[in-house]
Amino acid sequence: MFGLRYAKATPSTYVIQYRNGQPVREGTGLAFFYFAPNASLVSVPLESVDVPFMFNEVSSDFQQVTVQGQVTYRVADPKLLASLMNFSLKPNSEYVSEDPSRLPQRVVNAVQVQLRAVLSGRSLQELLRGSEQLVQTVREGLRRPDGLASLGLELVNLAVLAVRPNPETARALEATVREQILKQADDATYLRRNSAIEQERAIKENELNTEIAVETKKRQIRETQLEAERAALEKRQQIQHQDMAGRIELEDRNKALTALRVENAQKESDAKAYAVAAVMKAVHGIDPKVLQALTVGNADPGALIAMAFQGLAENAQRIGELNITPDLLQQLTSKGPAQARG
Repeated sequence: MFGLRYAKATPSTYVIQYRNGQPVREGTGLAFFYFAPNASLVSVPLESVDVPFMFNEVSSDFQQVTVQGQVTYRVADPKLLASLMNFSLKPNSEYVSEDPSRLPQRVVNAVQVQLRAVLSGRSLQELLRGSEQLVQTVREGLRRPDGLASLGLELVNLAVLAVRPNPETARALEATVREQILKQADDATYLRRNSAIEQERAIKENELNTEIAVETKKRQIRETQLEAERAALEKRQQIQHQDMAGRIELEDRNKALTALRVENAQKESDAKAYAVAAVMKAVHGIDPKVLQALTVGNADPGALIAMAFQGLAENAQRIGELNITPDLLQQLTSKGPAQARG
């Protein structure tokens, strides 16, 4: 009625009312009446927007890379954005131009520019291994003044979901990585076997050291036994030498005693021979019958009888007959021992 209209914005929408080209009202969540013939409304949504993206770029080693992710942004300066893009509303509350729908693409283009700058300076393997560093670099680029801030936007979040090479390159990388994994497995097997060999060698060395120690102990025991036997042998030899020396000394004493006995016997024989010689010298030239008569007085009765029989035997040719009765013979033989005992 009469060109008056009513406008009401949500709390997440920034509204600017222009009258005759000059802003007269602006803010979020406004509700007001305005005169449509001389007024224009600009509506800028402030809520965050999630925009997915997928780019095909080339790395520094000329390998095609597909980057897939999502960028989240929001309007930080609606007046700046409204001055750069057309967010004017029609009377039916629709946008006059297609700029609001083109804003996500502009954000994606800004992300692609930053990604291309990063991808062109890194190799494929670096990109596949350092996706987090890639995201951090792109974030810093978008937050610079010449990034999203130049459109009045603010980066909320950036996520790179996948960095994939083309299928042929992926298979080649898989083969390379597979070979590396197999090599690592072989190296691990080699290290395990080498460790087992080292442990077995250590065990054998310990066994050999134990055997050496045992043999050393046995040798020490044998040496101790030999020393004991040698000491015992020396003791026995000393005892034998002492016994031999004792025997030699005893034989020397026996020899001296025998020599002394021989000397004494010789002296005694010399004395007896001298006595006999003296007697023989004294009776030299005397008639044997006289000597015999001299000895009759001190002679033994048995000796006298023997002398009588000797005389009979000497004069046997003169004797005609001699009778000796058994009684006389018994008496003679019995007197002899009795007189000898007396």
